[in-house]
Amino acid sequence: MTQLFPLLWWIGGGCLTAIIGVFVILYFRGTFRDRIEYKVQNVPAPQDARFSLALASLSNSVITSGRSTDFWLEAEEINAARLEAVRSAKHTIHFETFFMTPGYRANDFAAAIAEKAQAGVNVQVIVDKYGVKTLPQRYWRRLKAAGVEVRFFNDFNWRSPIDYFARSHRKLLIIDGEFALIGGAGVSDYWDGRDNIRGTHPWYDFETRLEGEVVAVLEGMFMQHWTYVHGTADLSTTVSHLGTSSNPTILVTAGDDPSYRSASVKALFQVSIHAARQQVWIASPYFLADKNIRIALVDAKKRGVDVKIFTNGIRSDKRFVYFASCEQYRDLLAAGIEIYEYQPSMMHAKALLLDSCWLSTGSANFDPRSFFHNDELDISTSDICLVKHVEKIFLQGFAKSKQVSFREWKKRPLWQRALAKIVLFFESQL
Repeated sequence: MTQLFPLLWWIGGGCLTAIIGVFVILYFRGTFRDRIEYKVQNVPAPQDARFSLALASLSNSVITSGRSTDFWLEAEEINAARLEAVRSAKHTIHFETFFMTPGYRANDFAAAIAEKAQAGVNVQVIVDKYGVKTLPQRYWRRLKAAGVEVRFFNDFNWRSPIDYFARSHRKLLIIDGEFALIGGAGVSDYWDGRDNIRGTHPWYDFETRLEGEVVAVLEGMFMQHWTYVHGTADLSTTVSHLGTSSNPTILVTAGDDPSYRSASVKALFQVSIHAARQQVWIASPYFLADKNIRIALVDAKKRGVDVKIFTNGIRSDKRFVYFASCEQYRDLLAAGIEIYEYQPSMMHAKALLLDSCWLSTGSANFDPRSFFHNDELDISTSDICLVKHVEKIFLQGFAKSKQVSFREWKKRPLWQRALAKIVLFFESQL
């Protein structure tokens, strides 16, 4: 017995030290600081000619022009479109992504870009170091041997370990400076329903092709990241298009190196909600809206706006985030806001639709990580073609979802509520 007390003392001291260490890290990362509330009033309606300028100013967005020329839904269409785009390249392929895993999708993509690199096309790839951690080194050696320039975003650096928490969450493919593909899908068999966890149905996601002046802006943003990863920016392909009055306005929101004071994506979403007159439809796989945004949504509902949330159900790939998201439903459901949880598989689409005339989409989720930690890339536009495509995505998604009722919400198991409280304590780091 006398030998047991020193052991328990040692274990207890170690646990206490670990807890103190976690709190110190959270403290210095600003977990307990007050958040910017983004109080705005008299926001122009999405139909107002002043809206895009007001929104761009508050969200640090670039105002440009362009149009959506194609649209793809779910893994088979998205991956086929990417491979076709790569094979059409004559001069340059610029690709940036967050998430890649071993499998035939990653292998097909590697084969396609390697073939182009060997044919003399300049292929530059930026991948997030954390997001591609499961791919073996031989994968990258194969690409480099073929002539592909590969750079890893935010590799771990012992000189500044906390910086590793930041991620590049962007998904962007630019071909010859002529057109760009942008969306939310990674390069992974998961999107085909092959994650062995969430069932066999494809993940619900989409991607669009953009042409026009916006491509030059996206090229510039890719090159900005290219310089971050010790590449040399070649601007020869970033001036391929000049603006034309026939193309709709597009805002490009980079969400580059966000902070609690300068959270471009958060401002973009917040101001958009205040602008709505008839409709706010939100699609986000991880819906962790802070109190400020929840108040804005409730206020929108009170002024007669149709507010709907389209998100994951229990098939989420991050169930602890799903439980935390559910914990925040109370005020939304009480206000009459409709929340739809997708049932067949993982829902990964990201969109904000206003008044059936204005759309924001790209890589950003409605969560603190997208707002305050990740480098994101979203576009916002009144392009009626893209708006109608995404509106259809919502309607099809609602039809395959379960609408959450207040009564069912209150019946959640106690263990889920307890876990949700713990997760929400670390909400700013998710």
